[in-house]
Amino acid sequence: MTQAPETHNPTTYEPRRFRTTVPYYARFRLNYPPALIARVLEIVGLKPGDRAMDLGCGPGLLAIPFARAGLKVTAVDPEPEMLAAAEASAREAGVSLDARVGSSFDLPSGIGPFKLVTMGRAFHWMDRAETLIALDRIVAPDGAVALFDDDHPRTAENRWRLKLHEIGNKFGRGESSHVVAREKGDYRTHESYLLDSAFSNIERTGFVIRRELTADQIVGLAYSLSTSSPEKLGDRAAEFERELRAELAEFSPHGKFVEIAEMGALIARRH
Repeated sequence: MTQAPETHNPTTYEPRRFRTTVPYYARFRLNYPPALIARVLEIVGLKPGDRAMDLGCGPGLLAIPFARAGLKVTAVDPEPEMLAAAEASAREAGVSLDARVGSSFDLPSGIGPFKLVTMGRAFHWMDRAETLIALDRIVAPDGAVALFDDDHPRTAENRWRLKLHEIGNKFGRGESSHVVAREKGDYRTHESYLLDSAFSNIERTGFVIRRELTADQIVGLAYSLSTSSPEKLGDRAAEFERELRAELAEFSPHGKFVEIAEMGALIARRH
């Protein structure tokens, strides 16, 4: 089997890629449903006091729900401002996190073992094979890795997302390394890498959700993406927003939209 090169490695990785998305990420990204968190807790057999790590934690969209469930959560992210946002949200939620600056390329020392390692919309930024080797050293023998994501079906309600991507491509989205990698015929899925790792016992669980949102929220969502972050757009941000709002107004003159998504988790354990 010919393996595709990884999207990222330590020499090309941009650890502060998401720094300008911080004000938008927690406000406009989809949250993981409590039922999904509960399902993962049940499948992995987690109980209060168990240790977990959220790798690439961002503003805490996974770290905080698992801390609420009683887990001792280490939250790791390369962006200090994301960690600060996660800690602030944790205080607001009445839970505590062990927040550490780090990444899959530079894991904090002295951590683990963990019963669960979570990653939310982050695994594709990593050297996936090497990350799984590193996690094999710090995940407990009966532990698991859980990759969380959201998938959007091609349904009429989600047409605005296609338009968002179309406009994003005009402003450089299509040049992003992870977008380019997925278009190649030799792209390997997360499942492919998991099957070649110690964590080859895989199952998937998920819930389909629907939410209503406004044009303002879609603009905020766009700014939360690395491909259309304020830093990425630079002095073209105002032009991008004007074009996006104009296209959205054609879809819905009243500014009301619907998003349908499957919020899922890929749970991988050792055989």
